[in-house]
Amino acid sequence: MAKRSSKSPAVKPSAGSLSRTAYFNRELSWLAFNRRVLEQAQNERHPLLERVRFLAIVCSNLDEFFEIRVAGLIQQVDSGVTESSLDGLGAREQLRRIHSVVASLVDGQYKCWRQQLIPALAAENILIRTVDDLTEAELAWVTTYFHEQIYPVLTPLALDQSHPFPQLGNKTLNVAVSLDNPETPENEKLVAILPVPRILPRLVAVAPTKTGPQSYLFLSDIIKLCAGEFFSGYKVNGAYSFRVTRNSDLYIDEEEAENLLKKIEEELRNLRRGAAVRLEIDDGVQDHIFETLCDHLELSQEYVFRLNGPINLLRLVSLAELDRPDLKYPPFLPVNVSPLHDTGRIFDTIRKQDVMLHHPYDAFTPVVDFVEQAARDPKVFAIKQTLYRTSGDSPIVQALIEASRNGKQVTALVELKARFDEANNIQWARQLEEAGVHVVYGLIGHKTHCKLCLVVRLEGKRMRHYAHLGTGNYNPRTARLYTDLSYFTYRAKITGDVANVFNALTGFGRAPTFRHLLVAPYNLHRRINELIAREARNAAAGRPAQIIAKMNSLVDKATIDSLYAASQAGVKINLIVRGICCLVPGVKGLSENIRVRSIVGRYLEHARVFYFENSTGNEPLIYAGSADWMSRNFFRRIEVLFPIEAPEIRAWIIKEMLPIEQQDNVNSRVLHANGAYLPRARRPGEPDFSAQAYFVASAYQRAQAHRTELAPVGPTKEAKP
Repeated sequence: MAKRSSKSPAVKPSAGSLSRTAYFNRELSWLAFNRRVLEQAQNERHPLLERVRFLAIVCSNLDEFFEIRVAGLIQQVDSGVTESSLDGLGAREQLRRIHSVVASLVDGQYKCWRQQLIPALAAENILIRTVDDLTEAELAWVTTYFHEQIYPVLTPLALDQSHPFPQLGNKTLNVAVSLDNPETPENEKLVAILPVPRILPRLVAVAPTKTGPQSYLFLSDIIKLCAGEFFSGYKVNGAYSFRVTRNSDLYIDEEEAENLLKKIEEELRNLRRGAAVRLEIDDGVQDHIFETLCDHLELSQEYVFRLNGPINLLRLVSLAELDRPDLKYPPFLPVNVSPLHDTGRIFDTIRKQDVMLHHPYDAFTPVVDFVEQAARDPKVFAIKQTLYRTSGDSPIVQALIEASRNGKQVTALVELKARFDEANNIQWARQLEEAGVHVVYGLIGHKTHCKLCLVVRLEGKRMRHYAHLGTGNYNPRTARLYTDLSYFTYRAKITGDVANVFNALTGFGRAPTFRHLLVAPYNLHRRINELIAREARNAAAGRPAQIIAKMNSLVDKATIDSLYAASQAGVKINLIVRGICCLVPGVKGLSENIRVRSIVGRYLEHARVFYFENSTGNEPLIYAGSADWMSRNFFRRIEVLFPIEAPEIRAWIIKEMLPIEQQDNVNSRVLHANGAYLPRARRPGEPDFSAQAYFVASAYQRAQAHRTELAPVGPTKEAKP
C-alpha cells in the first residue's frame, strides 16, 4: 500500500525539457526506504532478535523523519511558502501523501509486532504479556514493583484552571488518566497526566527467573494498571499512554551568532519546547482526552496516530540485547590483518604503499592506531582532524588531547551542527579546548562533513604529510555497524590537497585550489557533472562508457538530469543507492540505460564510491569519499572525494567490491519506473548470494590465511557467502 502511494508516474518528457514526472518525490522515496527496513523485520530469514532490532530501527527512522522533514513541511505551509518539490508537489500535498504512506507503514509495523514477532518470541520462551494475562502471583509482583520502583518517581499533573497544560518532552512517554469524582452526580471527565522519566526501563521482566520462560510487561501497562494510586478518592475511567514528537531542527543564524557554541547550546534547550508535529496514542482513547491533547498541542488529526501496541517501538532494542546468541546473527569480530596491523610501523607502511580498509569487515583499529601513534611519535609536529560524529568514549578525541599535552600542534574541526549529536560535540569541543587543542567550527553556513586526518611528521630535514580519508565517521562503534572505506596515503598530491582543505576551513580562503581532490562547495558539483558529460560524449562517439555510483542518496536535480542525458547517449549506468533516489530508472527515451538497486541488510551501507569508465586512452577514474549526490552535500557542506590510484586497491574495487554488490540477490531491491522496489530477478536455479555475507566470509579467509604475515589490501576472490 505504501509503495502504491509513493509512485510517481514515469513518462517520457516532452521535447526540450524534463517533465516533473521524471523525478520521484524525496520524502516518499525516503519512506520507501523505511519500508525496506520494515521488510527486514518481517523477513524470517533473519534471526528473531535481529528482526526485533530492525523493527526498532523503523521507529527511530520515523521519529527523525517527523522531527526534521515533516516539521519543515509544516513550517512551509504555516509560512505560506509556495515552492514546489522536485516532482512538482507543494508542501500541503506532500504532507497529505506522507500521511497516507506513514499510516500504512505504521499499520505494517504493529501487525509485524503483534502477528509475527510476539508469537515467534513466545515460541522461544520470551513472553510478551498484557495485564490480563498475569496470574495472581504475577499481579502481586507487579504491584510491589510499582510501589517500589515507579510510584516514588512519577508526579501526577492535573489539568484544570489552576494547573496549566504541562510542557511535555520530545518523544517522552506519558500516561493520560481520565478521572471522575464519585461523590458528584455529573460526569466531570477530569484529566491528569503522568510524565514518565526516560530513566525508567520501558520493558520490565516480571518476577525474573534464571530458568524457564521469561515474561515481560511494558512499563506503560504497569502504570495504567496502578494509575489509581496517584488519585486518592477519584474513580479512574481509563488510562492511555502517548508521546509527542516535536520539531527538532536547529535554526542558527551563524553570521549573527557571536559565539556559535553558546548559541547552539541555547537552541538545544529551546528544542524541548519545539512545536508538536506528531501525536502517538493508544487506540481506544476516550474522545475528551483525545480532543484535549490535540487542542493543547495544536495538532490536526492527520498528525495523530492511534496505535494498537506499545508506544515507541524503539524501546524494543532492550529485547534485542537479551543474552540469546541463538536468536542473533553469528558474532563477527572485524579482522585486523591489513598492512597496518603492526602499530609500530604505521608510518613506514603508509610511506611504502596506500592502504584501504573495508569496514566493518576490516577493523577500525588501524584508524585509531594512526592517530594514537601520531600523538606519541616525537617526530610528529602537528595533527589536523575533522570530527562530525564520534563515540561517547572516543579514543580519537583522547588521542588528540594526548597529542596536545605532548606539545604537538593539534587542530580539530568539530561540527557542532551534526544533527542529534550537537550536545555530544559541544562536550568534545570543550574537552579539547581545555587540553590546548585549537578547536574551530569550519565555514559559516556549511557543515563540515568530510572525514579527514592529516599528520605532519619531520623526516630528516623535511616535513612530510600522512593522511587518512574516509567515507564514514571517526566512530569505532558505528564502524562495526556501517560499511565504509578508510584510505591511508603518503602521496604528496593528495596530502597537499588535504592540507589546503584544512587551511580553507581554519583560515580565510575564498577560492582555494584543489588539483586532485573534489571538494564541496568548491569544485565537487561541477566536476561530477563534467565526468558524467564526458561519459556521454564517449558513448556518443562509439567508445566504451560506463558509470557505477554507490551512495546513500541521489536527489540533486542537475546531476539527475546529467545522468538522464548520459543514458540517452548510451552510457550504461548502474547505481547502488541505499536510501532516497529521486531518479526514475528504466524509462524509454529517458533512462532506459540506468539501473538502480538498494541494499538493506545486517550492516548499514554507508560507503560512497564512484566509477567513471573515462575511456579516452586513460584508466577509469575511481573516487570515494563523504558526499552523496544531494544539493546539501554539493553546496551546503564541506565534502571531499578522493581519487583511488593504487593499482591493487583499484583492482579490488573494480573487480570485486562493486561487482559483488551488484550480484546480491538477498538484500538488494531493484527500483522500477513505477516507484516499486522489488527483489532482483533470478536465473533458474540461481543460489542465494549476499554481498555482506561474502565480505564477512572473505574477512575470515584473510584472517586465517595470513595469521603470520601481512594481508593483501583487498579481500580474496575465493570467498563465498
